[in-house]
Amino acid sequence: MKGYTKPLLVIFLVLLADQLLKTWIKTNMYLGQEFNIIGKWFIIHFTENNGMAFGMEFGGEFGKLALSLFRIAAVAGIGYGLHYLIKHKYHRGLILNVALIFAGALGNIIDSVFYGKIYGYETWFHGRVVDMLYFPIAEGHFPSWIPIWGGDEFVFFRPVFNLADAAISLGVILILTFQKNYFKEDVKDEVSINSEIVED
Repeated sequence: MKGYTKPLLVIFLVLLADQLLKTWIKTNMYLGQEFNIIGKWFIIHFTENNGMAFGMEFGGEFGKLALSLFRIAAVAGIGYGLHYLIKHKYHRGLILNVALIFAGALGNIIDSVFYGKIYGYETWFHGRVVDMLYFPIAEGHFPSWIPIWGGDEFVFFRPVFNLADAAISLGVILILTFQKNYFKEDVKDEVSINSEIVED
């Protein structure tokens, strides 16, 4: 189990926090209900989606089933990748970031696979992902001179997401940010007597 303790702890804590928050939201709020945490900048807004992260959709009954099965396959792949990284002693930071991604993906799979049956609104593999974190930091209108969107209202940051989505995004961002440290190769210059030119 050497090398597995910290990644497993990260996965456990992310899953626990994600599922506790989703369960509280699901059992104490009605769909569409919201309340402000920090003014109008941080809002708990209960919504559900049938699709991917940040509310993106993958339509239809078949699409929903296909997405759930794809998620399971993806998590299995990420899990194997995490095992490989630990076994071959890759950078600890990379391992923990992949653990974040794994935990986030697994958290949303739990919703997709089980929530429909647990809460009695759908069959297995057709559950909806619970989202609640909303950060409309800035609102306004696009300048009229901008093509297509000119004059339209915009909100930054518009998507409503959950802790699992946040874990996935954080893991990916950290990997991209520190990839040079994670994947650098130690190149040692071999020095020998024969490789040097000695001048009298």
